Amino acid sequence: MKNLIKNIALAATVVATMASCNDILDLNDTSTFGDVAVWSSQSNADAYVTAAYKTFNDQSALYAEEGAASRNRYYDNYSDLMKSNFWWTIDFNQALMEPGFITKGQARFFDCWSATYSRIKRTNIMLNDLERYGQKWGEEWYNIRRAEGRFCNAINYFFLARVYGGVVIRTDHSGGGGWADDGAYEQDKNRARVSEKETYNHIISELQWAAEYLPEKWDAAWTGRATKGMAYAFLSRIALYAGEWKVAADAAEKCAEYYSLVANYGELFDVNASQDNSKEIIFSIKGWQNVIRNGFDADNRPFGDRAVYNRSTYAMAEPTAELADMYEFKDGTEFSWQTYSANHSDPYTDREPRFHATILYNGAKWEGRTIETFVGADDNIAEGADAYRKFDKNEDADGHTVTGYYLRKYLQEGHTAFTTEGSYNTDIVIRYGEVLLNKAEALAQLDYMANNAKAFEALNAVRKRVGLPEKSLQDAPDLEGFMALIRKERAVELAGEGLRCWDIRRWKLGEKMINGQNVHGVKITKQANGEFTYETVDADGGMKRIFNANFYYLPLPSSEMAQNRLCVDNW
Repeated sequence: MKNLIKNIALAATVVATMASCNDILDLNDTSTFGDVAVWSSQSNADAYVTAAYKTFNDQSALYAEEGAASRNRYYDNYSDLMKSNFWWTIDFNQALMEPGFITKGQARFFDCWSATYSRIKRTNIMLNDLERYGQKWGEEWYNIRRAEGRFCNAINYFFLARVYGGVVIRTDHSGGGGWADDGAYEQDKNRARVSEKETYNHIISELQWAAEYLPEKWDAAWTGRATKGMAYAFLSRIALYAGEWKVAADAAEKCAEYYSLVANYGELFDVNASQDNSKEIIFSIKGWQNVIRNGFDADNRPFGDRAVYNRSTYAMAEPTAELADMYEFKDGTEFSWQTYSANHSDPYTDREPRFHATILYNGAKWEGRTIETFVGADDNIAEGADAYRKFDKNEDADGHTVTGYYLRKYLQEGHTAFTTEGSYNTDIVIRYGEVLLNKAEALAQLDYMANNAKAFEALNAVRKRVGLPEKSLQDAPDLEGFMALIRKERAVELAGEGLRCWDIRRWKLGEKMINGQNVHGVKITKQANGEFTYETVDADGGMKRIFNANFYYLPLPSSEMAQNRLCVDNW
């Protein structure tokens, strides 16, 4: 999406000379500078159309405009895979363990109602204007741009549906007089929610329509705009939420016509990778060095980097022992604290590639030094540079790990200028590795006995990329067994990419996997003889996590309930 962002920025500069507006992405409608100015040329019109993509930025943990508030979108911290060492500054721990933090009228960190409907409104106005003015450049041009708008609004409705369930559907023709539903008419303000099924049906039909008209690819100048393959990829994800298994499987199959797995898993998350990651990364938000930056490195680098760079680091997303222990050894055997020492010199060195690409652990090599998360057995033994701290809600861990691990995925190793320039890494929104796992799950759910061979084929493609042995029907003789494999594979393949908490919600497993549970870490102690001992420890400060039955559908904001008399709340 780097070129797309760059071209939006450049186009905005052109428009600003006519409009006294410095950001096309923040336009409410064309009246800011007049319809004639927007639709006077294809370049101006394209700048207006591409503003619809701004919705992805709203959900990005790396690039959201709210700055520090975007840290709340490290969504894996709301799951069992990651742990934040903050209590008050960031909402993660409060949301999971503090009774009453989510209340009627306040969905807290998941609240996206007003902001998303603002995006929907802007896109609906664009689509309505496009119908009036855009056909002068030909049917193909018109259909492609219309498909882009409908694609972006489908994603908008998905962001709403995964939080609230059924929502209010507002389109470019549902407003008073047949125009865009922009709240200009009294009857537009009061609309009832449709059911969750109807909401997902709308999203799926919009994506299917978009996939029909979107191009297979764009010219280099507009790389990042929606394509057929991109629409199919999101369709494979969203149809899982709807329980539309065939739709998801078919979409994944179509996506395979355009994308494939790259060879090196670790390089997928390296902004300076030597391999062509565009073969797998379907949609992403890319930084632009010295222009479009974020604070991901400062937020997540290990504590020992403070001394190296004389710059505060915070380690706000730390892998849990629950995640670390899921990674197999490179020969495919399961990890166990009770048995690993029989065949391995330490718990970490011989683990599969995704472990090393995702987690910084005691003994890991990092920028010319060795990560040291250990503490000393007594006061005579110095603790490591990245030493563990026990989690306590009343004390700040001050950037230390509270799980014994640090997140490696997405960090820009060797980017020493993060202290002054920030980071410009790539936030992957969706990639083909996920699409394969979407396909495997959909095929299994559709008819496990009929489709298990194809389901295992998709699952094993992800495993074979990192050199792990294939799974077979012997490992999962029924659907329940296969879903256990899928849940584990999604966890280790997609860790740190923000999907786990949403997976838990769509599987309706929050009460089992989160409620009443707590996550763990490993406390490593260096003994006088230089050897290490390992102790599994509670990383939640003795508190139990909360996920009530009503958390699957969170409360609507009070403002919506006050102004829309036909809208019924979830709570």
